[in-house]
Amino acid sequence: MKNKIRKIKTISDFHKIRGLPSPQHPLVSLVDYGLSKILPEHIGEHWNFDFYSIGVKRNVGSIRYGQQKYDFDEGLMSFIAPGQILSVESNTKANLKPSGWLFLIHPDFFWNASLSKTIKQYDFFDYSINEALFMSEKEEDVIEGIFQNIKQEIENNIDNFSERIIIAQIELLLNYAQRFYQRQFITRKKSSHYKLNEVEALLNEYFNSEEIINEGLPTVQYIANTLNMSPGYLSSLLKSLTGQTTQQHIHNKLIEKAKEKLSTTNLSVSEIAYELGFEHSQSFSKLFKTKTNISPLKFRASFN
Repeated sequence: MKNKIRKIKTISDFHKIRGLPSPQHPLVSLVDYGLSKILPEHIGEHWNFDFYSIGVKRNVGSIRYGQQKYDFDEGLMSFIAPGQILSVESNTKANLKPSGWLFLIHPDFFWNASLSKTIKQYDFFDYSINEALFMSEKEEDVIEGIFQNIKQEIENNIDNFSERIIIAQIELLLNYAQRFYQRQFITRKKSSHYKLNEVEALLNEYFNSEEIINEGLPTVQYIANTLNMSPGYLSSLLKSLTGQTTQQHIHNKLIEKAKEKLSTTNLSVSEIAYELGFEHSQSFSKLFKTKTNISPLKFRASFN
C-alpha cells in the first residue's frame, strides 16, 4: 500500500529495513549512503523516525528552488528531527549511483548533555526537504572531516570519552550547518528579496480583504503554505534579511494598519479591532501597546 506511514523507532530497525549490517552503537550510526538500499516496495512510503537524521547526498538529481537552479549541485545536506515525515523516492539520476552519508542520532544519546536542549535552537530541523542546504566543494570537505572524526570514534572501542567527543563533533557539525545556511541566504540574495516582496504583497492583500474579519490574523503557517515554503525556513530567511521573523512581520503589518485606521478614521477602537480580525478589543489594545508602548486611544489623541 503506497503513501502509508512506516514508523521506525530504533536505529537498528532502520539498518534492517535498508539492508545494512547492525549498527556498532545502538544510539548513533554513520551510514554510507551508497550502501543503503531502497527497495521497490519502499517507494511512495512515508517514514517517521524516532531519531534525528542528517544526510549528505550526492547524485540525487537536478534541484531547483523557485525559478532558479542552485549553484551547488553536488552536495545536498538535509536535517530531519524525530517525528517528522520523510517521503521515500527513487533517485532521479538513474545512471549515477547516489553517495554520501546518513548520520542517525537517537535523542537518548545526548539526554544528559547540554545538546539535548540546545539542539532545538537549530531552526533547520524544521525546514522541509526541498529547502535543504546546498554546499560548495569546500563546505563539503569541512562536513566530510567531521563525519570522519565521528566514524573513527564509533568504530573505536567505546570508552569514557567517546560520548563527549561525538557530541562535541555533532555540535560542531550543527554550527557549521548554521553558518552555511546563512551563506545560502546571502548567495541567493536576489531570490531571497523576491520572497520578502512576496510576503509584503501577501500581507497587504490579506489585511485589505474581508478575509481578516472572517479568519482573523494570518498565521505563520498560512503565509508559509501560500509561498510553498516551510514555516521554519521562511522565518529564517526573513530574519537573515530583516532581523525579524515571519510572526514579527505579521505584527508589523497589523500595527501599520491599526495606526492608519486610528489616525484617518472615526472608527472606535472596538470597531478597528474587529476589522483587524480580533474577537475582543482588549486583545487588540494589549498587542498594540506591547508593540508601540502606547495605547490605541493615546495614539489617536496624538493626532488631534
